Amino acid sequence: MKKVLIITYYWPPSGGGGVQRWVKFVKYLPKFNIEPIVLTVDPDSASYAIIDQSLIHELSDATKVFTTKSREPFNLYKKFNLKKEIPYGGFANEEDPGLFQKISRYIRGNFFIPDARIGWNSFAYDQAAKLIDKFNIETVITSSPPHSTQLIGLKLKKNFGNCWIADLRDPWTDIYYYNRMYHSLLAKKLDKKKETEVLQKADKIIVVSKSIKDLFASKIAGHEKGKINIISNGFDTADFNFNESDINDQFVITYTGTLAENYNIDGFLRALINIVEKHDELKIKLQFVGKVSTGYRDLIENSALGPICSFVGHVDHNSSIAYLKKSSVLFLAIPDVPQNEGILTGKLFEYLAARKPIIGVGPVNGDASVIIDECSAGKMFHYNDEVSIFDYIVDLYLKWVESPEISLEGELYKNYSRENLTAKLVTLIP
Repeated sequence: MKKVLIITYYWPPSGGGGVQRWVKFVKYLPKFNIEPIVLTVDPDSASYAIIDQSLIHELSDATKVFTTKSREPFNLYKKFNLKKEIPYGGFANEEDPGLFQKISRYIRGNFFIPDARIGWNSFAYDQAAKLIDKFNIETVITSSPPHSTQLIGLKLKKNFGNCWIADLRDPWTDIYYYNRMYHSLLAKKLDKKKETEVLQKADKIIVVSKSIKDLFASKIAGHEKGKINIISNGFDTADFNFNESDINDQFVITYTGTLAENYNIDGFLRALINIVEKHDELKIKLQFVGKVSTGYRDLIENSALGPICSFVGHVDHNSSIAYLKKSSVLFLAIPDVPQNEGILTGKLFEYLAARKPIIGVGPVNGDASVIIDECSAGKMFHYNDEVSIFDYIVDLYLKWVESPEISLEGELYKNYSRENLTAKLVTLIP
């Protein structure tokens, strides 16, 4: 079997969409006669914001996974932070930063470029060099964020001349929370230089959406734009086995994942409050599975939605899917931030696989909206279009009354299965 080295910081027991992306690729690559060899950080050294032990069981015992230690400033940050938490991407789990948080972000933005996980790079590079020699590896894939991981691939390319594929799941210097790091002009210049060098030197680039492809394509020469390929996130068919116990006696609207203040779900909440206040006899349940901002939690609990809403908190991947399957409708929110058209959250694809109608709020011309339309999987609404959201929820509720098992038709969603996406990845490996 052809051997490929995959370098990724996020790996089980870490949780989140980035972990699932490469765990699933690694799961299916052997079906295409490719043996993945994984290099990641030692969990004892790592600073993970989310833990999900269940993802470990996705992997075959034969999978070769190598780990190295790291120097992690976020572990020190956690000790002094009152919440004792590692920051999520964009500090989504931190609201109204105080002086300590602001100073920490300034240090992060100006002394850890491109990010605070760069302390792993020297250890990872040394181990990668040994693995390339030991297994006679010709292709290296680096996945980010953290984008510092791409600098490992850049150095390996310079010193070994291997084929290098850079998987960039998010924008780099254009990410919507970039300015929260209080970069100096010098730090921004250095960060942009590193980003440009990675884009120029990588043999092939993978992104998760058309908008991110267009963004990175604008930063390199015209003749190089063809090396940027879209391989979205997806779902694993094996995770979605349905049975009669998944049918609920309530109309259950479910949201999974992080919900920060900048997600702007006010229009959706107003629409649902209006429905509940006018029709308190309806069998509606709203549930949030994951981290919800204090502001939104307080708003919901002190409204007409309080009695019908539950906050489950973070659960592992398998439990999250179980909640999706037992829902009637799935709620999706795209952050209300600049350049959000390219935000293509991984949960969208598992929403598709759950075969439940999606109520989305976000850019109506964005990549997520295009996929929802393509798969006839629901509707995306503008954040403040509460009238249309109201009408759509009522329409879905009436359909549920007629048949409690609301299930979508169509087969196009299968294009986003993890196995089909792995087949696309294989075409990029020489």
